[in-house]
Amino acid sequence: MIARMRDGFTAAGLRPQVDSLGNVVVQVRPADAGYPHLAVTAHMDEVGFVVRKIETTGFLRVQRLGGIPEKTMAGQRILLLGEKGHVEGVIATKAHHLTEDHEKYRVVPVSEIFVDIGASSLAEAVDAGIRVGTPAVWSPAFHTNGDVVHSKAIDDRVGCAILLALAEVGAQVAGGAGWTLIASVQEEFNIRGILPAIRAVQPDVVLCLDIVPTADTPDTQHTGDVRLGAGPSLGVYSFHGRGTLNGLIPSPQVVRFVESVARARALPVQRHVFFGGLTEASYAQLEGRGIPSLDIGIPTRYTHSPVETCSLSDVRVAVSLVLSLVEALTPDLRLSRG
Repeated sequence: MIARMRDGFTAAGLRPQVDSLGNVVVQVRPADAGYPHLAVTAHMDEVGFVVRKIETTGFLRVQRLGGIPEKTMAGQRILLLGEKGHVEGVIATKAHHLTEDHEKYRVVPVSEIFVDIGASSLAEAVDAGIRVGTPAVWSPAFHTNGDVVHSKAIDDRVGCAILLALAEVGAQVAGGAGWTLIASVQEEFNIRGILPAIRAVQPDVVLCLDIVPTADTPDTQHTGDVRLGAGPSLGVYSFHGRGTLNGLIPSPQVVRFVESVARARALPVQRHVFFGGLTEASYAQLEGRGIPSLDIGIPTRYTHSPVETCSLSDVRVAVSLVLSLVEALTPDLRLSRG
């Protein structure tokens, strides 16, 4: 993804830089005197697995990388990024005919699962390029159904796609605000990979493009109002307390500014509260003297599962919204609290 984003920015006529962590940073234009500078971010990494042990029989034991729900793992195909190339594998599931009654409704934890790559010994697995530490991701599964896209890693490939779309038309945007695009790393790992890039850019405002879980399926309707196809959603509160105590309560001025621009351009937007999740904006906001920041979420179903779902109409609106926000940033605009 680092090469893909770097090449995409270059093809758009920009000059991206890659820092030592792998963040791809490209300035679309500098700010005119007195105008603010905006950073628009999206992360390149995805949830997956890491090989922690190779059994003598050739089966692999893995650990999760990122918040993969264990209920989604059994029987799924994964792609191991081996030293000699990609290797297909399957997360084993016990044959139905051999499953005892007490096992039928049990979710097998990651500590007990194993991956089958067709190897019959440790040596055969190593010869295929698999080592302890080899990363793996869900096997690619992409298809469309009209305006709806189904794929692994929509979180946050959809944000990266928006960055590339912005790069293609960025030079045509009116106004004097400066803006920079950041394709970041390690969001699914520790959420902090973007920090060196933010410190280098020192923006005045941060917009984070990521996904937000929808509440429009039968099992999620009680959790909120975010719907597929109703426009990108503005994060008015996020919090994560399971190991990573952080979140984002954006400045009300930022939310009002974005909503006013959306109304003026007749762009549909939603609002969301994301309890139990957060984005890299939660850390970016704390850099320097503090940076007004906002999450712009692309509504997505089945997050962190082998196949996620989003709507292209929401993506198109998000592109138009960011471009409109760049044009609307003026020297007299105040987005800080108070």
